[in-house]
Amino acid sequence: MSHLKNTFDNGTIKLKNRLVMPPMATAKAADDGKISREVLDYYDEKSKGGYISLIIIEHSYISEDGKASLKQLSVADDSCIEGLKELADTIHNNGSKAVMQLNHAGSLSRKEVTLNTVGPSAVINPRKLNDTVPRELTKEEIKEIVEQFRAAAIRVKEAGFDGVEIHSAHGYLLNQFLSPLTNKRTDEYGSDIYGRIKLHLEVIKAVREAVGDFPVLIRIGASDYAEGGTSMEDLRIAAKSFEKAGVDMIDISGGMCGFILPDNKEQGYFSELSEAVKNVVNVPVILTGGITEAAAAEKLLTENKADLIGVGRAILADSDWARNAIVNIL
Repeated sequence: MSHLKNTFDNGTIKLKNRLVMPPMATAKAADDGKISREVLDYYDEKSKGGYISLIIIEHSYISEDGKASLKQLSVADDSCIEGLKELADTIHNNGSKAVMQLNHAGSLSRKEVTLNTVGPSAVINPRKLNDTVPRELTKEEIKEIVEQFRAAAIRVKEAGFDGVEIHSAHGYLLNQFLSPLTNKRTDEYGSDIYGRIKLHLEVIKAVREAVGDFPVLIRIGASDYAEGGTSMEDLRIAAKSFEKAGVDMIDISGGMCGFILPDNKEQGYFSELSEAVKNVVNVPVILTGGITEAAAAEKLLTENKADLIGVGRAILADSDWARNAIVNIL
């Protein structure tokens, strides 16, 4: 029996198989961040047949100041809820489950969307998508961001999604707090790993209290793959702390390196990181990264590198990928 076809049910999250479509920005939203016909058609096409058990919707901004780029989806105010309901219904009608990913871009905000570029510290983002030196956030502003995550999570639940994912990968704001490359603070939100995850724990607590038993996921930028970046020990401590704080699933990806490893063509190139997390937590772990063949996904599951496999760019390129994988794999 195929591991990829196996159902998953840990009492909190129930899935028909182990295939996940990870969040991938489409830039198809309306100018104000609302759900457009283009967005609905895109997710309708990807979820047709329900072969993907879980679709994680692309990163969506929790506030105007946290917006990353033009035509990004918004969860920043209640006027978004109606369109989000339509999106959730579209995916559910096709037989897949859907989770919304919440994000604040921090120092990765493009100049064309905000001039108020902020971060944990006044450090240019190593991903160099812009050359802006961010303004260091005050403690009062950090509290406001926690509240924005909480309010956004309530909207996602109200819109009928199956869960919410907190984005702390790919060099965005929470990842900036996690990484010693961008977090140079000397207050309680900086220095060691416990300080660098304080904001994460506050966000998880606020979201959990607001949504009750609604599934809460977190995507971790598990390594920066850079000297002085996040260490494997940091990752283990963070993962265990997030589980203890109430996270239901951990989604592994890259940190300041982004979502790819240019020198690594291996399918599942973050598997060393997902395996390390899987060894220290009891919640399910998602692995994404360069997986283009069902056989490779099957092998990673067989080797216990993760509980669920995210296939991104292959599904982006071919909307029949999931059907072919699930139908044809033994």
